[in-house]
Amino acid sequence: MRRHILSGLMLLAISAACVLGGCRDQANGGGAGARDQISVVGSSTVYPFTTMVAEQLVATDPDIPAPVIESTGTGAGMKLFCAGVGAAHPDIEDASRRIKASEYRDCAAHGVKDIMEVQVGIDGIAFAEAKNGPKMALTPAQLYLALAAAPGGKPNTRRTWRDVDPALPAIPIQVYGPPATSGTRDALAELILSKGCEQVDPAAHALAATNPDAHKALCTRVREDGAYIDAGENDNLIVQKLQSNPDAIGVFGYSYLDENAGAVTGVPISGVAPTYATIADGRYPGSRPLYIYVKKAHLAAIPNLRTFLKLYVASWGPDGPLVTRGLIAAPEAVRARAAQVVATEAVLDPAELK
Repeated sequence: MRRHILSGLMLLAISAACVLGGCRDQANGGGAGARDQISVVGSSTVYPFTTMVAEQLVATDPDIPAPVIESTGTGAGMKLFCAGVGAAHPDIEDASRRIKASEYRDCAAHGVKDIMEVQVGIDGIAFAEAKNGPKMALTPAQLYLALAAAPGGKPNTRRTWRDVDPALPAIPIQVYGPPATSGTRDALAELILSKGCEQVDPAAHALAATNPDAHKALCTRVREDGAYIDAGENDNLIVQKLQSNPDAIGVFGYSYLDENAGAVTGVPISGVAPTYATIADGRYPGSRPLYIYVKKAHLAAIPNLRTFLKLYVASWGPDGPLVTRGLIAAPEAVRARAAQVVATEAVLDPAELK
């Protein structure tokens, strides 16, 4: 099976060459299209699944140009995806969270108005440690007190886990995680830190509605004094760092925990370990949906894009190949709804977004 990921610079060069050769851009209203590779940006969590579908596409016909897939992070990918319609802009955005209303408005402002939202499966924000780590077991409240920049409205001065809770070990708080541009970071804030904040301070729940900026500062702003370490968009790098620093904890998508089960182990949250079963049924606190977003205007312009989407649909079931890569299959009703979006090319209603 062939895997061929081109760099963004190569893609720009190819697009430029095609434009110079007189190709027209069908997605912008022309005829033949200025690019024949599928272009994907976005989430590092969704990246391995989209890459596997790309491998399957090329396997069906070696003459099909290999899709260009870039792991930019969900937030950075949204900026690229929303920048415009046409061959110079991506066809698909991988996302480890739902598109925000503000991002949709940015898309619309740049002419990207008909967007298909396809949930491809489920993932969990996994907390992990090395096999020879301290065998941590944590709660959202403890993680909030350890990682928030200003828990209780005061600068965070906790240096060890014992400072968070006397029952925890007296080892430094060191958590390797994704950057602010990552959907995994957004999900960490929403699913773990916000819940922990509201457990510590019940008044924080009302604050989210009355003063969102104050809620963000109190509940989800992550400390920047070295306790939380931005490890970039390369989740495999976090796995390597855990092996060299067994006292540390890492944060990444469940698929990387599953893929590296021989090197790292999941940290239970509220007594529930991150496993396929606990994430699939929602018991694990960090469960979240995974999406791809597709520009409808590109479906007729970019060769094989419709075929690529159909391969995704055929691959995301409980017995499908994406599960072997670490994807957690969505419930049957969710899969059926997503398959219907692909079949009918239905577009997202922005009124549903927050």
